[in-house]
Amino acid sequence: MRNIMRCASLMIVVSAAPGTVAAQEVPADRDAALRMFLDCPNFFCDLDFYRREISFVSYVRDRQDADVHVLIATQATGGGREHTLNFIGLRDFEGIETTLVYNSSATDTPDETRNGLARVIKFGLMRYVAESSVADQIDINFRADRPEQAREPVEDRWNYWVFTISANGTVNIQARNKFYNGFGSVTANRTTEDWKFNIRVNGSYNESRFELDDGSDIVSTRESYGTNGLLVRSLGDHWGAGVIASVNRASFTNIDLRFRFTPAVEYNIFPYSESSSRQLTFRYAAGINAVNYEQETLFDKFSETLAEHSLTGALSFTQPWGSSSISLTGAQFLNDLSKNRLTLFANTNIRLVRGLSLRLFGVASRVRDQLFLPKAGATDEEVLLRRRQLETSFTYFVSAGFTYRFGSIFNNIVNPRFGGAGGGEGFFF
Repeated sequence: MRNIMRCASLMIVVSAAPGTVAAQEVPADRDAALRMFLDCPNFFCDLDFYRREISFVSYVRDRQDADVHVLIATQATGGGREHTLNFIGLRDFEGIETTLVYNSSATDTPDETRNGLARVIKFGLMRYVAESSVADQIDINFRADRPEQAREPVEDRWNYWVFTISANGTVNIQARNKFYNGFGSVTANRTTEDWKFNIRVNGSYNESRFELDDGSDIVSTRESYGTNGLLVRSLGDHWGAGVIASVNRASFTNIDLRFRFTPAVEYNIFPYSESSSRQLTFRYAAGINAVNYEQETLFDKFSETLAEHSLTGALSFTQPWGSSSISLTGAQFLNDLSKNRLTLFANTNIRLVRGLSLRLFGVASRVRDQLFLPKAGATDEEVLLRRRQLETSFTYFVSAGFTYRFGSIFNNIVNPRFGGAGGGEGFFF
């Protein structure tokens, strides 16, 4: 079953019957209450809130102890995020599965998003609660605040356009050090079933000043500005075609001005309708790259126009055992095939056994395409202050970790005392 749950004036309110499960209480008979394992991304998973709002279930910290596993996956939409909620029955409910979808708007606050998700979680749980021993303690109430509004057609005066303006600045001053940072961006996007259009204009400036013992200053600056655009046409359940274009400047990589125009085509082995749970895509792109450099390069160039192409394969899963994504990209300059780059990206979070999870993240590249390196090289000051990209034949970053939890299987109590210290003090245990 797949439904789209939206904020509307027609609402169903699910609540525990009086005297059974209060907002902060744990059911007197823990084995009687439906056991739920809530599995959602950290940035959308306010567990304390859900424990208060959905108090007719018993929360457990491992899916092996649950009657129902609620797996939430999210992906960006043209005007916010789509949250796919998979209700997976376990133990006595094995084989009973439900999928619901909640769409949050780009203008929704975190509180509005979590309230919307809580309402949809309640809807999905009713199928399991109805067959549990606490079913007679549940009341379902219908509230039609403005039923006439629900029948009116929805008009979008923005015609699916969403705009975002962002700006921030940082000042950090000490006796002998001063740091200034500024960033700003404007984005516009329009997403429909047939077309996807994104454009972004952004700029950043970073300045660091260091006072030496002799009273002189060392000043380091880095700046970048650019515009990026994407236009994609949907071509059925598995295909998409589009164009990627950009104009940018970046002092770190010796780029005074660069223009890129790259048509591309993508094929997804799985239907795009399943993208929240699994994707296996292959994307081929080919285009031009016209560059003006700030300084003469190692190859005696102040400017050049390059033909380039790339092929990317990407696999991602969000499943009850965890989530994983991996991609491999190969890119070449067609003017000289020896100038190329191969990049592998991997990110995974896997439940190995009860309470034990493995987290892996890594990016590795074989680099053969640094045509932008200045002929004069980098000064010691630029190396120490990281003002210039240095020559390298490889880059890699790897992070790995384990998490093991044991003890009580229940996770119901909310106690926020001493949970958030302000004014520079904190408590660590």
